[in-house]
Amino acid sequence: MRKVVKFGGSSLASAEQFKKVGDIIRSDSERKFVVPSAPGKRHSKDTKVTDMLYACYETAEKEEDFKEQLNAIKARYEEIINGLSLTLSLDSEFKKIEADFKKKAGKDYAASRGEYLNGIIMAHYLKYTFIDAAEVIFFDENGDFDADKTNKILSERLEKVESAVIPGFYGSYENGVVKTFSRGGSDVTGSIVAKAVKADVYENWTDVSGFLIADPRIIENPEGIETITYRELRELSYMGATVLHEDAIFPVRQEGIPINIRNTNAPEDNGTWIVGSTCQKSKYVITGIAGKKGFCAVNIEKDMMNSEIGFGRKVLQAFEENGISFEHVPSGIDTMTVFVHQDEFMHKEQKVVGSIHRLANPDSIDIESDLALIAVVGRGMRATRGTAGRIFSALAHVNVNVKMIDQGSSELNIIIGVANSDFEAAIKAIYDIFVISQL
Repeated sequence: MRKVVKFGGSSLASAEQFKKVGDIIRSDSERKFVVPSAPGKRHSKDTKVTDMLYACYETAEKEEDFKEQLNAIKARYEEIINGLSLTLSLDSEFKKIEADFKKKAGKDYAASRGEYLNGIIMAHYLKYTFIDAAEVIFFDENGDFDADKTNKILSERLEKVESAVIPGFYGSYENGVVKTFSRGGSDVTGSIVAKAVKADVYENWTDVSGFLIADPRIIENPEGIETITYRELRELSYMGATVLHEDAIFPVRQEGIPINIRNTNAPEDNGTWIVGSTCQKSKYVITGIAGKKGFCAVNIEKDMMNSEIGFGRKVLQAFEENGISFEHVPSGIDTMTVFVHQDEFMHKEQKVVGSIHRLANPDSIDIESDLALIAVVGRGMRATRGTAGRIFSALAHVNVNVKMIDQGSSELNIIIGVANSDFEAAIKAIYDIFVISQL
């Protein structure tokens, strides 16, 4: 077997954490390819190295003295190196970073140095080959990830080494200029490496033992998810579940490579397995609950709307013209509702309303704000009768009014709209009816 292992910032925040990571990697000879993040917080009041680099570069951009800030970053790495008793100096690297900052090499370059330097330390610590991600991960001229070029060059490079460390989070344009993924992009790098080496498993190590059925900030000690499909994860990630960068799914999904979310601080836990499909039944009817606040509903009414060809297209065109994407579009015989992000919509609402009147000529338009959307996701719902009924019953029991319900044809998820003020109560009620009552 071949395993690609990615470790998050909290897993590499200190020498003590590095040692835990080293023990995990050495305990399994199949863990040959390692993707590290930049050092995260050592404690709640600490600052992530990536944020320190952003702040340092911002000072450099203003052509102010950033030496003290850069030295503070260097001290973080020296603390790790000394704690691991390594004979390694990063002096030359920091001299180059200082020079590049003065030349204004760019925010992406600045941020990427966190992973780059941690990768050098990790490679020395493990005695693995270090491969700079800028040499093997590529973006096109538009800043989009170039999957084909990356897979070809990365595969060829990794074939020549027995084991390697590839820093996460960044790559480069064709001209060598560094480009980063969005925050959390080390997850994506791990997935890209897993695809390139045709790994059997992609292990993503973080500070939690996998996915939880619900947000622990709302539900006290929620149950964990043992197995989740890519499609279920996609639905939950989109609605706010953030253990894994959602773009990390696609490279491994194409190759049928499972992802195992593990906890660096509890390596004995099995974590969560993310798979393409499975015959394993989930422990509960639902797999997970996730949601977001801050939506508004634009309700459009027009008599005989259902018989007017192109009405829906005209309404959505009004949103498109104003650069606003929609979330859900439930409809009735004479009504159509468009759910949008309130912060995107509120500054353009009158323009959108005017466009709808001009394009679709509705009888009336009503806007309702301060709404939340909750996704109830689970492959088990397809084979279980009365799931929607149980949700309605649970919400009615705690006096939560349902503003909208939308179920996809796959029967994989049900989306519920409620008032922002009812968000937490609704999630607790749904969790209670599907999980607590089944324990």
